[in-house]
Amino acid sequence: MLMNGSENSVLLVVDVQQDFCPGGSLPVPEGDAIIPLVNRLAARFRRVVATQDWHPRNHVSFASNHPGARPFDTIPGPAGEQILWPDHCIPGTPGARLLPELDTLRFDLILRKGTNPALDSYSAFFENDRKTPTGLHNYLNGLGIDSVYLAGLALDVCVFYSIMDAVKLGFQAVLVSDACRAIDTPKGTLATRLDEMREAGARIVESNELEDA
Repeated sequence: MLMNGSENSVLLVVDVQQDFCPGGSLPVPEGDAIIPLVNRLAARFRRVVATQDWHPRNHVSFASNHPGARPFDTIPGPAGEQILWPDHCIPGTPGARLLPELDTLRFDLILRKGTNPALDSYSAFFENDRKTPTGLHNYLNGLGIDSVYLAGLALDVCVFYSIMDAVKLGFQAVLVSDACRAIDTPKGTLATRLDEMREAGARIVESNELEDA
């Protein structure tokens, strides 16, 4: 059994926001279905951190800011190939909000990422230039955290990049797979991402495999 209640563990809840759930501008199928499980998990951890995509209207990743471009086109960007997305998670809009059903009273920190208009940000730890930190690494180090359990949206994008960075930074990284949902576009992306996580050294479990300390 895995132990998740110690002072050295954190639950990282990635981007459970309106725009990434059904009815949002960039929905993950059944994204809102994870909320009851995320709430139950949060109640079992002594420390919980959530991330929130937080993009200004002139963000480089928005197709609307590139004349003639369409969502899901790719262009050269400051951090390499840039996928263009529908406008999403703009501060002050309903889509940027965390789902109201989330038990945010249990969150010790809500970290907003992607605030630089010139850089996209998938990982909870680094902007997409792979050099600019979000501050999460230092925060967790300051608390003596050594194990990071991940839940949220989307499994094959922001959760994936967050767990890969967690491993690279020396954390024991555990994906709680049933507390995530994926896009899986093109088909097969999810299976590839899961294989990459395992090969990197991350553990992939379901919530019923977790045990309180």
